[in-house]
Amino acid sequence: MIKILHTADWHLGKRLQEYPRLEEQKLVLEEICQVADREDVDLVLLAGDIFDTFNPSHDAVELLYKTLRSLSKQGSRPIVAISGNHDSGQFVEAPDPLARQLGILFYSRYDTIIPCGTLDGGVEITKSESGFVELTLPKYGFPIRLLLAPYANEVSLRTHLGEENREAAFREVLAGKWRSLAESYCDADGVNLFMGHFFFMKEGEPPESEPESERPILHVGGTQALFTDHLPAQIQYAALGHLHRYHAITHPSIPVVYASSPLAYSFSEADQEKKVVIIEAEPSKPVSYRPIALSQGRPLYRVKFDDLAKAIQWLGENPYCFVELTYETDHSIDAATRKALLKAHDGIVNLIPQIKNPEGQQDFSLQVEDLGKDMVSLFQLFYQSEKGQEPNDELLGIFKEVISQNDPL
Repeated sequence: MIKILHTADWHLGKRLQEYPRLEEQKLVLEEICQVADREDVDLVLLAGDIFDTFNPSHDAVELLYKTLRSLSKQGSRPIVAISGNHDSGQFVEAPDPLARQLGILFYSRYDTIIPCGTLDGGVEITKSESGFVELTLPKYGFPIRLLLAPYANEVSLRTHLGEENREAAFREVLAGKWRSLAESYCDADGVNLFMGHFFFMKEGEPPESEPESERPILHVGGTQALFTDHLPAQIQYAALGHLHRYHAITHPSIPVVYASSPLAYSFSEADQEKKVVIIEAEPSKPVSYRPIALSQGRPLYRVKFDDLAKAIQWLGENPYCFVELTYETDHSIDAATRKALLKAHDGIVNLIPQIKNPEGQQDFSLQVEDLGKDMVSLFQLFYQSEKGQEPNDELLGIFKEVISQNDPL
């Protein structure tokens, strides 16, 4: 029975506003390497969004290569990595000829075919086609088949669909491609896996929301999801990337799993426990899988206080985290309060004032329909929300004079 580690969405080089996360990423990637060694993993799947930008920093690239070298155990533990919507396909595949000798296979372009042959660590690439690779590991008498589905950008989609970008055609093309590959290569004599970086959902169920830090995947025709029914029947496990929360999507027969990102990258992920997934698989049998929680890195918290002493106490008790702090106040956060809060903690990313609404006062919060109103009306709404009354004529006159002035330069 082969053991596989599924991880995704490393987003190397990502920042949380002005806060760098690279040192935390080093720690959590070391933790993933330790999990792989402790669990005696045979194969690693990295399901996209390796980097956070198309042009990652030198430090981010160096961290990737050092981590993969350690994770591959000098080539004896193969790693298969696909690109996500944050990655440059050409950049991801650039080191592939050298990386392949360490058993690291990068795949990002649908027209790429991974060369067959035996690698230095004894891993053999026995079959390969666009969107597919078959591996044989020395200690196992059966092959591992992988359907590879990196994120497809608009150029890649046009290659498959032509100029007529229709939602149904997009789904049909990918599902047809995967079905054809599975019928050609995925018999019951091997372990058959799928790895993709797409927005998957069960047809008819509400879609999972994408994290605030994630660049939404918008496919041609406006479709935002593929359906789990598009996965071929021969597949035993689908390893997904893109959504940052660990969860499995409903499927009648196989696990379809988002492993999660290794760190929380936006406050929409506050309080989430980050994980990697360990899969145990053998031919023609259902796989077993279990998540393993990751502990490294600063957690993200959303908290709310209306008392300065309580806020400072909580901040002192939770020094190693990033915080989005909402402070309830009658008017605004005064300079002394703001200074005291920021001095109490080095990880306050957002400090948000929330004006209390006195009992019986009408709520004048801004609505979508208010956005079409003129500046004077908007000022009146703002003043009402702040002061609980209409601005007087003198103040309105001053405001009108200010907005009517034109800069002579």
